[in-house]
Amino acid sequence: MASKHEVAKAGISFGTALAITISWSLHKSLLWAGIHGICGWFYVVYYALTR
Repeated sequence: MASKHEVAKAGISFGTALAITISWSLHKSLLWAGIHGICGWFYVVYYALTR
């Protein structure tokens, strides 16, 4: 079984990848993709609420 630490790490990684993917599809900019990747799940939730 995966420990809570491993599950949390996977969730953070998935949130980062999702934020970068959404950002790239909208802006086509590496700078914005990097910034949104740092924000991770916060950007994903923001995108979901504003679209």
